[in-house]
Amino acid sequence: MVDDDVILGRGVRIFDTNLVNIFGCEIGDESFVGPFVEITRGVKIGKNCIIESHSFLCTGVTLEDEVFIGHGVVFANDLYPRPGQKVEFFLSLVKQGASIGSNATIVGATIGRYAVIGAGSVVTCNVEDFSIYAGNPARKLKQYENYEQMQGHMRSRQRIIAEGGQ
Repeated sequence: MVDDDVILGRGVRIFDTNLVNIFGCEIGDESFVGPFVEITRGVKIGKNCIIESHSFLCTGVTLEDEVFIGHGVVFANDLYPRPGQKVEFFLSLVKQGASIGSNATIVGATIGRYAVIGAGSVVTCNVEDFSIYAGNPARKLKQYENYEQMQGHMRSRQRIIAEGGQ
């Protein structure tokens, strides 16, 4: 279900509006939302973001442009939830170009520009720009000076298959 109060940018793609719970948020131009995703009130999603299936974005989350959210990522905004307890929610900011691996949990942290969070990580502290963090709790594994250096290292470490090739 996509509630009437959702602000959808131009070209937003939602896998199936019957397989999501989206309400009271903003989703920027050309972004994609996969199945079984919940996005709650006040969340702001930038342009060209990808949010894969089974992810949860709660109140207090902001994604800047070109952010990738893997399958099953959970943003939490309260360390000690209790029924009937009013708390000030943690805010989470994911800066431009960051990627968060599948099944990661983010609790009240800022994820830096183009940072990468490893699958299954639990992030409770701020993450620097151009860095790779992983683990529970997440720790910095690599730091790069800039985007080009980071991309060069990552390209050298993965097998790239050209279109139509092996």
